[in-house]
Amino acid sequence: MSCDAPDLLPLEEALRRLWVALPTQTLPELRAERDDPATDRASMDGVALRAAEGRTPRRLLGTLFAGDDPAAFTVAPGTAVRIMTGAALPAGADAILPVEQLREVDGCIQPLADPRTGDHVRVRGEQARAGDLLLAAGTPLNAARLALGAQEGLPLPSRPRIRVAVASTGNELVMVPAPHQIRDSNGPMLAALARSLGADVELRAALPDDPATLAAALGNPGDIRILLTSGGVSMGQHDHLPGVLKELGATILFHKIRLKPGKPMLAALLGDLLVLGLPGNPVSAYLNALLFLGQALARLEGRAAPEPWRKARLTAPVKNKGDRPLLHPCRLVDGKLEPLPGKGSADLVTLAKADACAWIESPSQEAGAKVRYLTIL
Repeated sequence: MSCDAPDLLPLEEALRRLWVALPTQTLPELRAERDDPATDRASMDGVALRAAEGRTPRRLLGTLFAGDDPAAFTVAPGTAVRIMTGAALPAGADAILPVEQLREVDGCIQPLADPRTGDHVRVRGEQARAGDLLLAAGTPLNAARLALGAQEGLPLPSRPRIRVAVASTGNELVMVPAPHQIRDSNGPMLAALARSLGADVELRAALPDDPATLAAALGNPGDIRILLTSGGVSMGQHDHLPGVLKELGATILFHKIRLKPGKPMLAALLGDLLVLGLPGNPVSAYLNALLFLGQALARLEGRAAPEPWRKARLTAPVKNKGDRPLLHPCRLVDGKLEPLPGKGSADLVTLAKADACAWIESPSQEAGAKVRYLTIL
């Protein structure tokens, strides 16, 4: 029988709370400074000519490259201008005939196809007219939107990588472990994951289970925006992190979520510092970091919320004995999820063999069921 509280926070609500609690960069309202394109332009390499003259040979007047002033030429009857992609159309021309449909004979251009008015011409203002609303204020940043802003003359926003520190906690973490001790595997794992997600990462020494040491580390975090800890967030006598954060005046965004593994997950804001308190078991720590650190980085960088989920079918049934959704390790084989015989949230061996973790609702999912999954990075 499960001893979980029925009011554990659903994963989606925890992600939402984290998202709305963090500041973000967005674009201001963006309007077209001028028509786009600002003049008729060639969309292919070829010659600019008058379509009505059909296949009549033309005398070449010269060449226009992208950025050249087209005022140097006027296309009169019987003439044409060689033109490159992106170049402005000269006066008198109303079509582009591609290079592949041309033959040059005795200094003249012989069309091999019938040109039509507007062929291969990007017409002035076809993408936007001066003053058109291109992006509403508050639109999240991405590469295409930054490019559009640059095209309209906006200065590029500063987008440094978010600095993240990783510090495991626990008196059991030592360099040369006795049988009752372990090495710190969470720190290197979480640092590697944070780098994969695009953060600027600092791996710090493990912290002991001591409230004063934790308080000192949290009170003097250094030049970081996010602190990832692992361990110290459950119900044990040495799980000091929630209490220390409260004593320091942190805002607890949530503590304990409806997820297996990963129930003890904690998120808090201590001034400008986001503390993601991950469970100590490695599978729990990894999966919570994958979900919540990815969300936090996207928000702080001004990007849209990430969508980490994909879907595939299970090749075998997976049972879920608890009443929380289960993330079960799987191999991806030919586009299908092959469940691995996982042994719980401390089973780093199975996590290292997995390509994905499948979302299994209570009580089970049968073979062939289509489920969502997270990719192991």
